[in-house]
Amino acid sequence: MLITAVVFAWGALSARLERADVTAPIAFVGVGVLIAAVVPLDADTETAALTALTEATLVWVLFSDAARVGLREMRSDAGVYLRLLGLALPITVVIGAVGAWWMVDAPAPWLALLVGAALAPTDAALGAVVITHPAVPARIRRLLNVESGLNDGIVTPVVLVALAGAASAAGHGGESAGGALLQLAVGAATGIAVGAAGGMILRATGTRGWAQESFVGPAVLALALLSYAASVAVHGNGFVAAFAGGLAFGALAGERGPREVFYVEQTSGLASLMVWMLFGAVAVPLLYGHLDWWMVLYATLSLTVVRMVPVALSLIGTRLGSRTVLFVGWFGPRGLASVVFALLAVEQLGAGAAAAVRVIVLTVLLSVVAHGATAGPLARWYGTAFEPEVVAAEDATPTTRLAGSA
Repeated sequence: MLITAVVFAWGALSARLERADVTAPIAFVGVGVLIAAVVPLDADTETAALTALTEATLVWVLFSDAARVGLREMRSDAGVYLRLLGLALPITVVIGAVGAWWMVDAPAPWLALLVGAALAPTDAALGAVVITHPAVPARIRRLLNVESGLNDGIVTPVVLVALAGAASAAGHGGESAGGALLQLAVGAATGIAVGAAGGMILRATGTRGWAQESFVGPAVLALALLSYAASVAVHGNGFVAAFAGGLAFGALAGERGPREVFYVEQTSGLASLMVWMLFGAVAVPLLYGHLDWWMVLYATLSLTVVRMVPVALSLIGTRLGSRTVLFVGWFGPRGLASVVFALLAVEQLGAGAAAAVRVIVLTVLLSVVAHGATAGPLARWYGTAFEPEVVAAEDATPTTRLAGSA
């Protein structure tokens, strides 16, 4: 009852609260922390609930974000996307892994790689004000949105290989790193097959008037879960399948595709509110009594230097001004994907992943507050004096409807 009341209250007051720089993740994490302080929770049961809900939400987010990426929009800034995803993202993973190995209690190389990779993907929803703020040029909104929509899918294989390596090194059994790579390949193939088939079927039935318009959205929602379930059934990776399925669906669904994906975005948006509440109730208490200065320093560096330096290096030569580079570098919030990766570590490694999980939770918590609180003010600051190069590119680039459902 309390949860439904909080969701309703947020819906009624969300615009007013966001004008006061209180974002949905900030509000719902805070509610979760209060619930944990007042109501005793069964840690095992609540962790299982958080895992199930978060994994389903990530499947929908991966599918919808991938399906929303239009090839035409990608071509317009292909060089910048390639730099952010093909250069800045790997450098971020490497720097984050080296830092975790040195600063945090994650001496095993596989665990250090897990931390670095888990904290590399960004979540546009934590800075949703930036993604929708009219003062921010559409080109920059699009860059941040597409980057966050693709980097979690790209980094997922690295996280899964790191988990497999850590489990094997710790004697937990499970797949080897080679076996994990095979699962990734099977997942990608399965996801492409399911997403492509679903896109072609809905396109054909929609053209003939066979599909009832009001039910197409739930059908795509089910298709995202089907890509995950089908991959798991053939021993592939379900998250990679969801991402690959979304790409295939978006490419083959035709002009109706974006409208059909909208229902998936709305559903994942609601589910993400529950995830953030459970994160506050279940994950944040893991930090109590275990914080040290090295963890705080690492989390702070992860949100600043580890993200911003690779972005700045990758954007050299793009003619984007220093203000834009700083703005894009700062708005790399960590969110849903990082939470899921931490939960997967708990599932597969147990207590052996405690230090890695805590630093991931702390970094996400700091990101929720820091990026949520600064989204509005920095969007206004940036919008008042953005570079002429950004403005000049506006007329040459079509505007994409922005995702950010998590």
